[in-house]
This record gives sequence, C-alpha cells and structure tokens, in this order.
Amino acid sequence: MESFGIYTLANDVVCDQLVALLNSIEVNVSPDIPICIIPYDEQLDRVQQEINSRKHVTLYENRDSIQRWDNFAEQVWANHPEVKQITLSYNPWYKSPLLRKLCVFDGDFDKFVFYDADSLAMKPLDNLLEKLETYDFIFDDWEHKKSIEDAALNLEIIEQSGLYQINDVREKLHCSSFFGSKKGIFSPLEIEYLQNLLIEKGEIEWIPRCWDDAFLFNYMTLRCNRQLFNFTLSPNGQDKTGNCANADPFVNIDNVLYNQDGLKAIHRIHYMGYSSRDFANLCQGEDVNIPYQHEFLHYRFLKQPELRPKHLTPPSIIKKTNRMLDRVATKIKRAIS
Repeated sequence: MESFGIYTLANDVVCDQLVALLNSIEVNVSPDIPICIIPYDEQLDRVQQEINSRKHVTLYENRDSIQRWDNFAEQVWANHPEVKQITLSYNPWYKSPLLRKLCVFDGDFDKFVFYDADSLAMKPLDNLLEKLETYDFIFDDWEHKKSIEDAALNLEIIEQSGLYQINDVREKLHCSSFFGSKKGIFSPLEIEYLQNLLIEKGEIEWIPRCWDDAFLFNYMTLRCNRQLFNFTLSPNGQDKTGNCANADPFVNIDNVLYNQDGLKAIHRIHYMGYSSRDFANLCQGEDVNIPYQHEFLHYRFLKQPELRPKHLTPPSIIKKTNRMLDRVATKIKRAIS
C-alpha cells in the first residue's frame, strides 16, 4: 500500500510558525497523518522538543539527500549571471538552504504534500490526492498570472530557445510554498542531466534571480516534462481560491478560512513576506499588523491556551526605532564581513 505524508522545512527560528502549522494540520487535515520536518539548518533544539511531544512527527535524517540538494544548489547558483554582477557578501540569500525542501523526493512517503512553515492548513487533502493519480505535480497558486517582468522564469529567453512558447510556459509556472508530488522524481541521474543543461548548455539564463528556490524548482518541473496540475487553472470554479495572507480576502468560520468570494474552502493560508521575528513578537503580545494574526494565534496556542496573549499592544516608538537601528547595524556588519 502506498504511503502518504506531509513535509515542511523548519528550524528553531520559525518554531512559532511550525507549531501553528502542525496544530492546523492536526485539526483541519488529519490527526493521524505522518509529518516529516526537513532541517533548514542545525538550529533544532526547539524543533526537536516539539517532535518529541507529537506522535506522528519526525525529523528528516537522510544526510546524503540533504547534502545532494545543498551541492546542487551551490553548483547551479555559482554559475548564475547575477552572481558575477554582485558582491556575494551583500546578498543575504547566498548559500540559502531553501532548496532542501526538495529532499521530499528522496523521503519515505510515496506521495506527499509540502507546506512552507509560514502557512496554516485549512482543509483535508482528498482532492489533491485524487489529482496525484493522474499528475506528478500539484500546485495551488497564482504565479502564472504574474507579468513577464515578475515571472518565475525568463519567458522571453525561453521562447527564443525555440523549445517552448511563452503561453505554454506561463501555464506551468508555480510557487514552491505548497505542492503535492511523488517519491523518486528527480533522481541523482536526472539532477545531473538538469545540472548539465543549466551550466554547460547555458539554461541558467532561464532563471531570472539567483538563490530563489521557487525559480529553480520552476525550471526543474518545466524541463522534466512531467504532467502538472494547478487548482487555480481548474475548469471547476470551486477549485479557484486565494491563499496569501497579504493579498486575498478570507472569511473565518470556526477558525477555518474560506475564500470570501463564494465561501470556497482553501487549502492553506500563506503568510508570505512576514518575518519570523514578526511572529515571535506577535506571540509575545505585540500587535504587528499581520493580516489574520488572530487566526495564527488560535493555532499557535491551540494546545497552550493559557499562554496566548490576552491583548495585543502596538510597539512603542522607542522599540520601533531600536529595531530599525538593529537592521541597519546588521546590514553594515554583513557588508564589512
């Protein structure tokens, strides 16, 4: 019998988001589904404590797999045109471990869904599992609607190659914050082939920005020529919903969010663009002005309601000023180093 599970990528820095995600999966997807946490780095003390407190949660420990994806990312990005135009010490994403999320293709689950840690699960995954019977990749996002200038791939350069038309590529664009797929895709041999296309054949120019895991993942799903499905392109209007906290209006019904237009169930809400520090401050009782922050607090403190802040207070001018100075000092230190 095929196994099914959920993956996420996390470390101690995003532990508040991780706890909220795990609780939302338990309540809104299934309390029995196995969840595997891929380590973003070695800061895992709080993550390990959370794993120890949960029956169906484990840590991804395949070091060969982790190293393989780290190596692939470093070798590919070292050849990106952008790297030659910037001083790497000024690039905060250089050597980012985000591509470790693709360890999902080496893991134990035959079929799986990946959630970014800064998400909350909002409904069961039955419809996604059904699509995996036909397709190899399942997405639910609106990346294909972005302009040519903001697209995840250099559409005009790709069209110039003669291999694809812009409209054909656009429909295949997606994000990497939520997706379903299957074990065994992107074997070492296939990765070697893609790496050769990127570096030796110059297709690295198809990727508009270096160290962006979503952009590289888009290239990989395009070039592997496997079937993908995006719920936002479904012929069924009930499948088309929003998912971003900072862009889409939702309705809260019993702490489950629905698309405001038609009260359609959403797979997840993604708090894209908000820092882990914002969430840490929120959990300490600060009003950080994150959309749907009360829904986040509900799931973060679902099992510890006594620790949930009773009131949210805006940060003082002094606190805001100190944080701004800290950010400036960090940038200066990074530049000097």
